[in-house]
Amino acid sequence: MAEKIQLITLGCSKNRVDSEHLLKQIFESDIEISPEGEDLVKAGVDTLIINTCGFIKDAKEESVEAILEAVEAKRKGLIKRVLVFGCLSQRYRDELKEEIPEVDAFFGAFEIKSVMESLGKRWRSSLQNRRFLTTPSHYGYLKISEGCDRVCSYCSIPLIRGPHTSIPLEDLADEASYLAQTGVKELIVVAQDTTYYGVDLYKERRLANLLETLCATEGIEWVRLLYSYPAAFPESVLDVMATNPKMCKYLDIPLQHVNDKVLANMRRSVDGKTTRALIQKFRERVPGIVLRTTMIVGHPGESNTAFRELTDFISEAKFERLGAFTYSQEEGTWGAQNLKDSVSERIKNERYETLMELQSGISLDFNLSRVGKNERVLVDSFKDGIFIARSMSESPEVDGEILIGSDSLPQGFDPNKIIGTFVDVHIDNADDYDLIAKFIV
Repeated sequence: MAEKIQLITLGCSKNRVDSEHLLKQIFESDIEISPEGEDLVKAGVDTLIINTCGFIKDAKEESVEAILEAVEAKRKGLIKRVLVFGCLSQRYRDELKEEIPEVDAFFGAFEIKSVMESLGKRWRSSLQNRRFLTTPSHYGYLKISEGCDRVCSYCSIPLIRGPHTSIPLEDLADEASYLAQTGVKELIVVAQDTTYYGVDLYKERRLANLLETLCATEGIEWVRLLYSYPAAFPESVLDVMATNPKMCKYLDIPLQHVNDKVLANMRRSVDGKTTRALIQKFRERVPGIVLRTTMIVGHPGESNTAFRELTDFISEAKFERLGAFTYSQEEGTWGAQNLKDSVSERIKNERYETLMELQSGISLDFNLSRVGKNERVLVDSFKDGIFIARSMSESPEVDGEILIGSDSLPQGFDPNKIIGTFVDVHIDNADDYDLIAKFIV
């Protein structure tokens, strides 16, 4: 039914993986794909598909806005159909149908097969481990499990995605091998909780075994781990990071807080003492590790004293990367049902600004410590005479970048030959986010 489609992905990298599995099915069904962001009229798009996010208030609002823009484009005759799937429609399908009836069909997060049927095509099980990449061709995300068994007070993910379900190791190895054959050099491991991998299938945590398997994949040069969880962290993962040269010494571990009362209210199954000991263990077991974390400010129970404890902890731990959110009460969560949203929006925002200003200085110190050193980087893109690259210390889309002037290349050299390759650079300068470098030739 659809001659040409465009798919918009909102939310996290895990959603992106879902989109890429769907796009592969679409591509192999001889339906033309318009890249995301391409002008709908110029591209001649017939059907617009939106993969929505429903995690927090801002993300839900962004998804609704995207849907409204799509139905407006349909009303104007710019496109013929609008299909919506993903987390938002998984949770609010009936409400969305009533509020935005102009959408041709809503599907849940796990109904990709039904999306294909609505396009008049069949789902091919032979393609279940295959992807149509929407990232640059040299890196890709690998989702290793679905859902989550945690009971964090603020989180709606278990309500949307259900319980933790690991993807069999052999399927992940097959998908990783396929991605490597298409040109992917960096695998970025994602899930709702990567550290819980294997518990349901193998009755034990198998993340370290999986990482070793991925590192052994021919063509893969870097493996990066995101979305880990602090409670009962599998220490065998640290051994892989410390000894395997393909494993990035980089760990994303959202801690959310350090104060005991706040952590208890968050239902994080960990306390401040354990959290501090874990960070020390990371530093000792994996020298040079880069830690990225996320904090929530303004959670119920966060007093001024608790917030000061948090900022003191951040000053001590010196996380190389840190992001933050202000608490928002999500309907259906344990927190919404049992805790009063007691911190005002003004104080939440003030605490957010204080925290991020503190982190800015820590990030700047880390970046300045790299000035004058040589680093191996992966070049992501080229624009306006500047190459955009990353080292093992930077994850795409969330961290800073390494900017390299093309004037340090031999005259007449084709910049396109460098994109997607590893090169050595010398770090010349830095700010609190990005670094400036030149090629070593």
